[in-house]
Amino acid sequence: MNKLPLHKRVQILSMLVEGMSMRSISRVVGVSINTVSKLLVDAGEACAAYHDEHVRGVKASRIQCDEIWSFCYAKQKNVTKAKAAPEGAGDVWTWTALEADSKLIVSYLVGGRDSEYANEFMQDVASRLANRVQLTTDGHKAYLEAVEGAFGCDVDYAQLVKLYGEAPESAKGRYSPSECVGTRRQRVEGNPDAQHVSTSYVERQNLTMRMSMRRFTRLTNAFSKKLENHIHMLALYFLHYNYCRIHKSLRVSPAMAAGLTDTLHDMEWIVGLIDARAPKPNRPKRYKKRNSN
Repeated sequence: MNKLPLHKRVQILSMLVEGMSMRSISRVVGVSINTVSKLLVDAGEACAAYHDEHVRGVKASRIQCDEIWSFCYAKQKNVTKAKAAPEGAGDVWTWTALEADSKLIVSYLVGGRDSEYANEFMQDVASRLANRVQLTTDGHKAYLEAVEGAFGCDVDYAQLVKLYGEAPESAKGRYSPSECVGTRRQRVEGNPDAQHVSTSYVERQNLTMRMSMRRFTRLTNAFSKKLENHIHMLALYFLHYNYCRIHKSLRVSPAMAAGLTDTLHDMEWIVGLIDARAPKPNRPKRYKKRNSN
């Protein structure tokens, strides 16, 4: 089986987490788009498996949760009239849980924004934590039942509800968001510290995601065409962010700050995870030639 040299695989994966599109990478590196796509799938599967196994027993103090919007193939309103829309086309939400001190992405989930996904996401968050935490989310109502089901009363939980008004006349346009005119801190469970009821860090992480993955860039044709590739890219991004990328304010990787590792890993390490999962080549059996006597 032909395999790309190590330096080319490292180069391709590094470009993917630095915001380059798959076709741009294929032109720069000199490989086919199918090669880039196949490597992304292999990397996504290896990274998702490693995150699921090793990001557990996290000792945290404050967890911030949020959801970031993107879409696959077509926006939800255009799916019905889209030509040959695949399964999974439409709006895609990525749920993230970030530890405020270490900046570690504790958990993530890709899918819809309804109560079913909220419950699944919160169950996963709770299963990865080693102690009671203070939890902050936005005002999305699906969180209320989900947090109750996952944590019960063993959490200090508050919501930060944003209050919106009309956008100013000077900023009005097709894509202009409403202006945030204030926030309201709302205690839900336990005794959360009001000074730390915030989603600032996880919202800043949303910006990092948009800057680091081309398929999250707004108003371009770089959006995901397949939901599976979208999920694989997120798995690669989150493992690279947690284990291989030095956080500017921490001067170590989030995984090091959280005590999950004492080593700063690199992209060659991720390639090693891919190779470790690859099936062993089947060697032809050798038969001894029998003596005719």
